Amino acid sequence: MRKTLGVKLIVTAALSLASVGAVSHAAIAETLRVGLAAADYSTLDPDRATATQDVALVSWMFNGLVRFAPGSADPARIEPDLATSWETSKDGLVWTFHLKENVKFHKGYGTLSADDVVFSFNRAKNPETSSYASDYAAFEKIEALDPHTVRITLREPVPGFLGLVANYHGGNIISKKAAQELGADFQRNPVGTGPFKFDEALTQQSVSLTAFADYFRGAPLIDGIRADFIPSDSSRELAFRSGELDLIYGQRERHWVDQAMFWDNTNVDIFAPGEFRTLFINRAHAPLDNIKVRQAIADAIDVDQIVQFVGSGIARKGCSVVPVGYLGEDCSWAYSYNPDKAKALLAEAGFENGLNLTAVVSSNSAQKPIMEVIQAQLAKVGINLQMNVVDHPTYHQQIRKDLSDLVFYGAARYPVADSYLSQFYHSDAAIGKPTAVTNFGHCDAGDADITAAKKAATDDERLKYWSAAQKKISEQVCSVPLFSLMQVWARNTALDYGVELKGSLNLAPPITELTTLSR
Repeated sequence: MRKTLGVKLIVTAALSLASVGAVSHAAIAETLRVGLAAADYSTLDPDRATATQDVALVSWMFNGLVRFAPGSADPARIEPDLATSWETSKDGLVWTFHLKENVKFHKGYGTLSADDVVFSFNRAKNPETSSYASDYAAFEKIEALDPHTVRITLREPVPGFLGLVANYHGGNIISKKAAQELGADFQRNPVGTGPFKFDEALTQQSVSLTAFADYFRGAPLIDGIRADFIPSDSSRELAFRSGELDLIYGQRERHWVDQAMFWDNTNVDIFAPGEFRTLFINRAHAPLDNIKVRQAIADAIDVDQIVQFVGSGIARKGCSVVPVGYLGEDCSWAYSYNPDKAKALLAEAGFENGLNLTAVVSSNSAQKPIMEVIQAQLAKVGINLQMNVVDHPTYHQQIRKDLSDLVFYGAARYPVADSYLSQFYHSDAAIGKPTAVTNFGHCDAGDADITAAKKAATDDERLKYWSAAQKKISEQVCSVPLFSLMQVWARNTALDYGVELKGSLNLAPPITELTTLSR
């Protein structure tokens, strides 16, 4: 009780100091020091950034036509960003956006125009330049009507359309001139319009961003951001507690949160969205092409035990292949833990003496410990899972080469069923195809319904197709839904985001022109 009161007093004192008088920019200008749980970045190209650390860095440098209100992941709170306003046709197929004027790009690359927006979305929908191309398949035409007006024409209505033009994944707007001039080097020298601009990257050390004085919402109140790559949880924690870092990616485990809450001068932020953890079963690998083997794996996994292991408040149990809380989620066909049935199914499939499988597993603390629990559960029914533990970048490379029988994967997407069904369960997104995204199970059972939902004329019709897709995917057993894992970060009480943090689709705290440090 005394310790809790002490923490509250420290937080109150910090807030009081921050509010005394009008604090000058010079008094609070500092470089924010961030510790990321990765060995390095992969790319700073927003159309290619999929790893958590890359998405975080991109989010501090770029804008969309619209944005999720800082500190929120709620689609109902989408607001103007680079666009001042927009209109849509009655059938939802034509969207017209009016751009802010005199918005400057970083590094002298001129001002934003409709041509930059057209270029950005044509790039986002191209599989050769974007990891999110499938999201933009319905974009039939993108036109510049004048220097500050853009019209997007869709082939079919798109549920959650504004999420595709928001400051998230392929919705980030880039400089056409910079991308054409820099070519492949753009991924190492990104140019956006956001509050911070790229400065330098030191391989396996850090990425530095500096405040963009000409940011259209006003110059940031901190000097910049230095993001250090520290894959070791203990090293990252030590650097934070010794005062070398102001903000760190935390361990998403209940016991770690409980401990960190009692560190001196520390706030722990737990926020949405949860990254939905799924165990994908690779149907392209024998004997996983046998549905009885896949059913046995599903019956052998005790999701309740896994959620208990991760901890309440950090993990929320899933029930469908669509993540918890997404529009269209249908839990009518959830799997249940039944180890005796799993053993019987293996015997029927010809594996009464057991089965050997392999999995490429990330050494990341958010994955390896959970996979060890799954490994133990599978062993109880006679499945020997050999885990090939590698660093996180290597894990991403190898699972995209179809090298793993089982793939444990976590992701957050725009919270409607289509975003998950299309990227993780439509055959067009299967690993190995030119249009590959993240269909690690080579699932195809829901294809017709996923496609039909995109063309549905009403929300009710769309929900029925999504439900049918989930039923068929569940029956095909190309994955085992596990749980949503919330975001966990720890920050020094001297750091004030400038907004209330409840959610961030970019999986990192919002560092904006409003962010302050009062060290």
